[in-house]
Amino acid sequence: MTSEEVAAFERCISVGGVALFPADTVYGLATGPDSREGVYRLYRLKRRDPGRPSAVMFFRLELALAALPELGERTHAAVERLLPGGLTLLLPNPARRFPLAGGPEPERLGLRVPRLQGELAPLADVSWPVLQSSANPSGGAEARRVEGVDERIRAGADLVLDGGELPGTPSTVVDLTSYEVDGGYEIVREGAVTADAVRELL
Repeated sequence: MTSEEVAAFERCISVGGVALFPADTVYGLATGPDSREGVYRLYRLKRRDPGRPSAVMFFRLELALAALPELGERTHAAVERLLPGGLTLLLPNPARRFPLAGGPEPERLGLRVPRLQGELAPLADVSWPVLQSSANPSGGAEARRVEGVDERIRAGADLVLDGGELPGTPSTVVDLTSYEVDGGYEIVREGAVTADAVRELL
């Protein structure tokens, strides 16, 4: 991944384009979280129900925390322990930030901050948050290589970034919406990070 590719990714997102990009888990699709046209195109490419929520990804943890100032102290600390990494955290979102990502539950937000190492490290320079989803037809298998992404999705993206072979296991989804109140959480989907690892961190 080069600085020129990262700059092209930022330009694509800034104008509501749809980019195919590598994360720390699988290949994903990204667009501007406030771009209705970009979100519509991303969902159409995936053939995904437009009523379903998606996650917002930040490429640095400090940017994510700054964008969600309403997080309670306990939840804020949990986010710092869990991220960056192969997790999607479902967080309370009382300010209804990034409403296009929330689907039918605008007061809950999925947050991703990938762990960017090696070939992917330059992506940490991306300052824009993105609305993101895995680069596969809805319900289909996730891709660990660009060549494994559905040809129709590759052709429909405005930008394709090749980060080589990825681990191939999607993120673990952890619901922290009640964590501030009672310390409770739920593993909604176990993936790249084991439930035991999440328990140890929390």
